[in-house]
Amino acid sequence: MSGTLNKVMLIGHLGDEVKMHYFEGGGCIGRFPIATNETYTNKQTGERVTNTDWHNVVVRNKAAEICEKYLSKGDKVYVEGRLKNRQWQGEDGNTRYSTEVHVQDFTFLTTMKESMSNQQGGGQQPQQNSVSNTASSPKAAPLVRPEQEDDLPF
Repeated sequence: MSGTLNKVMLIGHLGDEVKMHYFEGGGCIGRFPIATNETYTNKQTGERVTNTDWHNVVVRNKAAEICEKYLSKGDKVYVEGRLKNRQWQGEDGNTRYSTEVHVQDFTFLTTMKESMSNQQGGGQQPQQNSVSNTASSPKAAPLVRPEQEDDLPF
């Protein structure tokens, strides 16, 4: 195989609110951390162990605005994208490194706003998000694709 592949798929919970940064040209970028967990039983002690990994997620333009509007800390989300490494000089003069997931597709799995509204509705069973009640995807919201970056004038 002569090609290469850089693809990441994560399902996890937001560790913080979406932080937005707007640019002069009208574009924007959203950043937020996602926590993923690995749980296993220690064979020697028999205790259950959970390890949490944190991932820095970057979303651009319209997709970032959608994430800012609908996502909050604790929400469960599926993201798909590419790994990108960055390096920069910190204020103390030291070189800093960061690995980020640059999102190409995402799906909201649960939102805290949705969960709270279901709990306030009495002792009812939690309901599916109205967006996710489609015949093609009964368990998850539709896949959202951020705008592709290209130089086309139209």
